[in-house]
Amino acid sequence: MDDDILLLINNISVVYSDVIQILKGVSLSVRRHQIVSLLGSNGAGKTTTLRAVSGLLKPENGKVTEGTIEFDGRPIQNAPPEAITRMGIIQVLEGRAPFKYLTVEENLRAGTATRWGQPFKKDLELVYHYFPPLKARKDRQAGYCSGGELQMLAIGRALMARPKMLLLDEPSLGLAPLLVKEIFEIVRRINEEQGTTIVLVEQNANMALQLAHYGYVMENGKIVMEGPAVDLRENPDIKEFYLGVAASGALKSYKEVKAYKRRKRWL
Repeated sequence: MDDDILLLINNISVVYSDVIQILKGVSLSVRRHQIVSLLGSNGAGKTTTLRAVSGLLKPENGKVTEGTIEFDGRPIQNAPPEAITRMGIIQVLEGRAPFKYLTVEENLRAGTATRWGQPFKKDLELVYHYFPPLKARKDRQAGYCSGGELQMLAIGRALMARPKMLLLDEPSLGLAPLLVKEIFEIVRRINEEQGTTIVLVEQNANMALQLAHYGYVMENGKIVMEGPAVDLRENPDIKEFYLGVAASGALKSYKEVKAYKRRKRWL
């Protein structure tokens, strides 16, 4: 494996309950210190891909039935999630559920579970550096936090584990546009300043492609397109079906986009 590649997914298939196939021959790679975005509509297989990497298929009765997943040169397909976490892969789940009766700081300290007993003060300072609102609310119960604060808390808790790779699942979900912009900017800084490799699953294709270095597009459990994010932003199919922009440059309505889906050139 190329030493510069941190994650290599090679031709994997994922099946739930021994009958429902979700992923069909998915291959992708993630280079060290990059942000890679995984785009696609609901049900395309994006979250399943993340769960295959983080080991979270098993609780939902799913497994990788074919192919391999390598992290830092070591096979991890179907490994227990706690073993994968200890290797440095941390997933921030969609939904942002905190331990609501614990304080914000107690929630953050829970992120150190994979390295229990080691000093964590510098990690807390780092999280508060990126997310000042969390410091202001560190003694408040997490259940009283706003949606934006909960997303900051979820990412902050992941940072406490000192991840080599951060898997972000729909971080913009349900948040106001200005807050989304702020959180994405912080994610960019974490990548640039800490060198953390990030895989981003996101339906907001415009924001995701502005943030990422490289992107993959999924449809029906398969990778159908890939390339540098700057190229995908200019691709006419991506513009038409994910950014809602017609060839003329005019914004398309949802109904028009839906009607055009039958003409996707990559299917």
